[in-house]
Amino acid sequence: MLLATEAHRLFVTEIPLSEKVIRTVVVYGALLFLLRLGGKRTAAQLNTFDLVVLLLISNVVQNALIGPDNSLLGGLIGAAALIGANDVISRLARRNDKVDRVMEGSQSTLVEHGGFVERELLRLGIRHMDLEAALRRQGAEGVSQVERADLYPSGAIVVDLMPGARDASHEDVERLERKLDQLAASVDRLSGSRS
Repeated sequence: MLLATEAHRLFVTEIPLSEKVIRTVVVYGALLFLLRLGGKRTAAQLNTFDLVVLLLISNVVQNALIGPDNSLLGGLIGAAALIGANDVISRLARRNDKVDRVMEGSQSTLVEHGGFVERELLRLGIRHMDLEAALRRQGAEGVSQVERADLYPSGAIVVDLMPGARDASHEDVERLERKLDQLAASVDRLSGSRS
């Protein structure tokens, strides 16, 4: 009797499976839309406020996803519907540039020629100090060393440093080594001709 009761609670859903799938897909779509409205900044510069909101969202939408159903099977069906919806939307977006732009957005330029692009920072709600921290993580000592910095829809900030601020490449080091070898050979020849 106890085993039958446990099995019933674990595997019998309290709402129809179609309702569970519809609830999951609708909440997924609504969250995509709301996060898209929030912009790229949420992904790029997750501050304390954004983190709290993201943590609370899962709790707020829990009942909308599962309804009055707390069964194991209901949870697994909801998870499968969520992963399936995400896969379909991702594939659709990757195959169609227009859908991709609507879903993901486009890149935004945050820094140009060593200066902040104020209108973009204001539009995206990015603070100077948050962007400066991101620039330092990518090798710039300050905004004046940045030729261009772009915020991509994924939230990644890609920085292109000015030529004088870039670290030496492997080719630069090899070129210097060749010149030093040539200089050393010239010094050896000069010192050999004096003796």
